[in-house]
Amino acid sequence: MKITRDEVKRIALLARLELTEEEIEKYTKQLNDILLYMEKLNQIDTKNIEPLSHPFFTKTVFREDKVKPSLPQEKAVENAPQSAKGFFKVPPIIEE
Repeated sequence: MKITRDEVKRIALLARLELTEEEIEKYTKQLNDILLYMEKLNQIDTKNIEPLSHPFFTKTVFREDKVKPSLPQEKAVENAPQSAKGFFKVPPIIEE
């Protein structure tokens, strides 16, 4: 599969990106290189390989949860531009 300049332009349009001609050329080549590499990977026989969730075998280290005092509500909203009844007051963002 090959990515064309027109496809890169279309993707840029959908992503609302303005690309120069040089960037279009660069991204066309880079995307084609990625697809070529994926074709190489698809040729590898992986029938006897177990799927991995991560390439490294690591042990997740979590610290123990401990209850400790947190920032008082009044202190948390102290420097807020606007607050009401102990909460941050923000402008509405609902659009129709």
